[in-house]
Amino acid sequence: MKPILTTDKAVEGIGDGATLMVAGFMGCGNAFTLIDALVNKGAKNLNLITSDTAYPDVGVGRLICQNRAATLTASHIGTNPFSGQKMNSGELKVTLVPQGTFAERIRAKGAGLGGVLTPTGIGTAVEEGKQKLSLQGKDYLLELPLGADFAFIKAEIADKYGNAFLPGATKNMAVVMAMAADHVILEAEKIVEPGELDPDKVTIPGIFVSALVRSTLPASNVQLKA
Repeated sequence: MKPILTTDKAVEGIGDGATLMVAGFMGCGNAFTLIDALVNKGAKNLNLITSDTAYPDVGVGRLICQNRAATLTASHIGTNPFSGQKMNSGELKVTLVPQGTFAERIRAKGAGLGGVLTPTGIGTAVEEGKQKLSLQGKDYLLELPLGADFAFIKAEIADKYGNAFLPGATKNMAVVMAMAADHVILEAEKIVEPGELDPDKVTIPGIFVSALVRSTLPASNVQLKA
């Protein structure tokens, strides 16, 4: 059985300067309850790894708007103007990674690989400072694994063993992040007894989950902008 924690207890060990992955895409699939608890805790200087920074004060966007992150590794930041402003002012160190490469670097960490080879970024600023290899006449960049101390994952249903179901687009980046972080906190809208979750619906096996938290801020309360 996985521990079922209060939100405050769940984020207690996330100290200043920790590296945190947040799964989801454009706010969809973000762990709103855990993010709220982390903001309230006052954690700062976080090294944030997330596909994007959503919208101002929406999901992971809250960590940007409330100055909780010192560094950001993401694929795009355009929907949250505060991300660009803080990057340009030097308040936030931003590393932009092509989204496919972003996902593969995280997957490589979870799979125990030394890195991945990709042609994406050849001949652009993306290749600066990276090792380039030529295989069978084609150039590739060596992209290194990307891991974290903690990961926030949002599920619709989880059982007490940590097995979780994530519907639709909410699973974006969640599976690979669950594999790549040292401590995975899974927020679930519903927590059921073992055997009540259909095994065919398990998106993330409980072996990757460290602790569970019940959602108090459902995704339906968040209005995403077109």
